[in-house]
Amino acid sequence: MVVTRFAPSPTGYLHIGGLRTALFSWLWARKNSGKFLLRIEDTDLSRNSDEALKAILEAFDWVGLDFDGDVIYQSKRFNIYKNYIDKLLKEGKAYKCYMTKEELDELRASQEAKGERPRYDGRYRDFQGTPPQGVEPVIRIKAPLEGFIEFEDGIKGKIKISADEVDDFIIARSDGTPTYNFVVAIDDYEMGLTDVIRGDDHLYNTPKQLVVYEALGFKPPKFYHVPMIHNEQGKKLSKRDGAADVMEYKKEGFLPEALLNFLVRLGWSHGDQEIFSIDEMIKLFNPKDINKSASRYNLDKLLWLNAHYIKNSSNERLASLLKDFDINLEDNDKLIKLIEITKGRVKTLKDLANEINTIINIPKEYEAKAVKKAFKGDAINIIEEFVSILEEKKPKSKEEIHKLMEEFIKAKEIGFGKLGQPLRVALFGAMRGPGLDEVIELIGIDEVKKRVNAIKEHIGE
Repeated sequence: MVVTRFAPSPTGYLHIGGLRTALFSWLWARKNSGKFLLRIEDTDLSRNSDEALKAILEAFDWVGLDFDGDVIYQSKRFNIYKNYIDKLLKEGKAYKCYMTKEELDELRASQEAKGERPRYDGRYRDFQGTPPQGVEPVIRIKAPLEGFIEFEDGIKGKIKISADEVDDFIIARSDGTPTYNFVVAIDDYEMGLTDVIRGDDHLYNTPKQLVVYEALGFKPPKFYHVPMIHNEQGKKLSKRDGAADVMEYKKEGFLPEALLNFLVRLGWSHGDQEIFSIDEMIKLFNPKDINKSASRYNLDKLLWLNAHYIKNSSNERLASLLKDFDINLEDNDKLIKLIEITKGRVKTLKDLANEINTIINIPKEYEAKAVKKAFKGDAINIIEEFVSILEEKKPKSKEEIHKLMEEFIKAKEIGFGKLGQPLRVALFGAMRGPGLDEVIELIGIDEVKKRVNAIKEHIGE
């Protein structure tokens, strides 16, 4: 059985790079009818945040990434880690190191002065003497002194480094708390991980974790190190570029399926296909097909995908989502039709809310250029005359309204713009907007008259 995991630290919000890693891991587990586990790496008790943890779980819930079993918290597993540390000490595979911070700093300075790479020199590896007084030791694991540490990465291929690149690293601090690379190896083993998909910023943690696997006699999982997401200039993605809290994307009006579709294509592809349903992602995804090079964040691509998913969502679903943007149309079947005439014109739910607000509310302001262009000559008289015809004929559908508009401009011997432009500015405050016939049908003739009077007052006629 394929078992994958996502293991964030609750020291900050979940950003899209983390969500992409989680998505890749989730897809691979679901494709193989396996398990996807969620582990919270909260051993750094001083930096943990309940708010950040809540945000991680909230983001998972929003995008629909379910996980199997209960959330696993490293902070509740300290006794397990201590037992493994004691085991390694007893077997002579780890040892107590009494080197002080001052001694370590002095060693590092000496090595740098000689042009050497700073590393622990193993002075307590085989220590048999009397421990110095007043020094709480750290625990170091015995790393191999010769040969190579190697593994097959599912994306990058064979990784091979010299053993002298890895020193006897610390697996427990002087206060007894275990370190990252030690607990990750133990947890991945105990959770039955078969495949670890993570960012390639973890690539050089892997040799250290393999040292732990070897010392404890554990079989390591298959590793896939995913290249990072860069900005459009090819540099590290920053919050300004889009590496924001995942829930910020919800607040900005993105649909979860659009965000997941966007993220799956950052580093993975299936031919030239751009639109993927979740079922298609599960069917087609394989981590070995992830690109070896970094991907580039493209906001225009995300907006294009979001527009696609908004356009293809049901009006009822969008009406429900719009409540988060202070638009409540759910109890009004007539107004729900507003979604139908606007959703093909927008890229985000926030845009959709603005469009609908523009239609259902009298304009609070008017674009000066639009007013200047539309209201020339007898423009006010033309739209007032048309409103009078609407009041007289009382059309019941957009088709009847459209027919009246055609008859009106024909009788007046004017182009459509002579009616449409000033009427559009009167209704929306700008020259853009959906079809006039559709809007008039939905807001009603009385509202049209009110807005014509408002623009008349605005321009001082």
